[in-house]
Amino acid sequence: MTAATEALPTLKLAVVQLLHLIWQFTESNFPTFVLPNSAFGLLTGLAAPLLTDCPERPAAPRLFVRGLAVILFNWANVFVFDLANQRLPESRLEDRLNKPWRPLPTRQISPDTTRRWMLISIPLVLTVSAVLGVVTESALIMILTWLYNDLRGGDEIVRDGIIACGYALYLSSSLRIVSGLDFHITEHGYRWIAIMSGIILTTMQVQDLKDQVGDRTRGRRTLPLVLGDKVSRWSIVGFTLFWSMLCCYFWQLPLWGYVLPLLTGLAVSFHVVIGSNDAQAWRLWCAWQVVIYGIPSLVSVLDRD
Repeated sequence: MTAATEALPTLKLAVVQLLHLIWQFTESNFPTFVLPNSAFGLLTGLAAPLLTDCPERPAAPRLFVRGLAVILFNWANVFVFDLANQRLPESRLEDRLNKPWRPLPTRQISPDTTRRWMLISIPLVLTVSAVLGVVTESALIMILTWLYNDLRGGDEIVRDGIIACGYALYLSSSLRIVSGLDFHITEHGYRWIAIMSGIILTTMQVQDLKDQVGDRTRGRRTLPLVLGDKVSRWSIVGFTLFWSMLCCYFWQLPLWGYVLPLLTGLAVSFHVVIGSNDAQAWRLWCAWQVVIYGIPSLVSVLDRD
């Protein structure tokens, strides 16, 4: 047996460990951020003629391939964000309290090595985004990442505003990739994306309910800490129900079309008010978000009938 053959299992193990480490950086954001944003691209792709100047929705095989590209775009950009976010001293302190299993609190990687990973990953992600045709959006996301993390915008009251702008870029990029780069988002499509940003701006604080201990420790000014827990919770409830109805009205759904958005919105509201499981409230909010994202595809089906 040659030395190269003997070294192969060691190399395979190192690659597996590296991939697992990369996954750990983004694991918590994959089901709550990457998948919902990718779902927006796929669901709005089914309604492409209602949101873009694309005359018809992409065929199923093309939609599948573009869907994979959307997931890659969202995950790659989130990976850069998570590297930038988790390497900071205050983030490491917060993660010891809120997410102690992450790579930095468990000392699987050092902050300096994480910084070096960013030097490699940012050019790679911009290259991937350029190939997908959304490099401008990706570059703007990098700027927002810098504002949020290195300039500590994520610790200020403007935090949700930065996140809302980021979502607009992620969602518009997802729609462009799925519908095809030869087509453009219409004014109606941008209004819909603006409504999605409004949802993020006014209800995204639901994710902060479960992290109040760590956020208070690092001095972060989230709305639950600034407004108070009770006011924040009722604010989330009010806006969740408001947006559920407004989104249905925006698409002129029949009355039965209001049922699922309102039911999921009520489920979110119930868990937020009870306050016994804020992590569950956050997951339900993500599910409600996907339900809202699916409204244009429902309208597309109704129009075809």
